[in-house]
Amino acid sequence: MRPTNHPDTAALIRFAKIIVLMKSLFFLLMTAALMAACNNGQGYKQPPMVNANELTDIQWIDSTKDLGKIREGQTVEVLFRFKNTGSRPLVIRSVHPGCGCTVAETPTEPIAPGAEGEIKASFNSKGRAGINHKSIDVDANTRGAQLHKLEFNVEVIPQ
Repeated sequence: MRPTNHPDTAALIRFAKIIVLMKSLFFLLMTAALMAACNNGQGYKQPPMVNANELTDIQWIDSTKDLGKIREGQTVEVLFRFKNTGSRPLVIRSVHPGCGCTVAETPTEPIAPGAEGEIKASFNSKGRAGINHKSIDVDANTRGAQLHKLEFNVEVIPQ
């Protein structure tokens, strides 16, 4: 027997090609959406160039903290203290927590030479059972590195 060209065979081939095309388009759209979600504009942006005459020095009194154990659902506050050990005002330009469970405040006023300041942060432990290692990036007008990393650890006990 010879195979016949049945009209339904051609339609099935066209339909299969359309399905493959739609799957490819769907994959590309999902990839683009994921990339856009990862770069949603809230990430760290390169700070503007700073005049060398405006740079100062910072000494972290505490840049790492161990907050111990807390119950899930608690919000805990953490304070990071620093001192301006330079001769120019210290400006904390921005503070960026590493994730949405941590919120940090950027000091609004420059810190005078010799004065101390603090960065306040709070950690919401809801849905964060287990050991958590969190970080906060601080951008300041300091000599050498202008990006500083603050870190804290906390163990969240499930309810």
